[in-house]
Amino acid sequence: MSTPTTPAANEIRAVVQRYAQAWAANDLKAIVDCYHDEVVFHYFGRSPLAGTHRGKAACLAVLKQVKERTNRRLVAIRDVLAGEHFGLIVAVEQFEHQGRPVELERQLRYAVKDGKLSECWIYDEDQRWVDEVLSSPAAQKSSSGSPT
Repeated sequence: MSTPTTPAANEIRAVVQRYAQAWAANDLKAIVDCYHDEVVFHYFGRSPLAGTHRGKAACLAVLKQVKERTNRRLVAIRDVLAGEHFGLIVAVEQFEHQGRPVELERQLRYAVKDGKLSECWIYDEDQRWVDEVLSSPAAQKSSSGSPT
């Protein structure tokens, strides 16, 4: 099956690719600029951060909390995909837990509106482990980090 080349798919691909490049470059200004003001994040699982976060400020706050609890960093972007309705980034990130770094694959599905990322669903390779990391008391006491 080939990748759609409609105007909608092309726009989605361009926006998601721009975000992936900013993320890979750790360009915080460009990352934040990719988010729509009314962006919505959906975190799955049972951690204290699970749920729906609405608006750029709320989404940046949850990203900061994830960073603080995991010292997360991007290892690699494996794929950037786009279709008629959604774009997808398949990424490998490193989380730290109990002093030990662990890599996991994450799939981030995006909707696009007005040339910006308007909605994101985060699918983790091992949701139970991510819930454990985000719920652990040691993770909640961490205090450094920035949204990426």
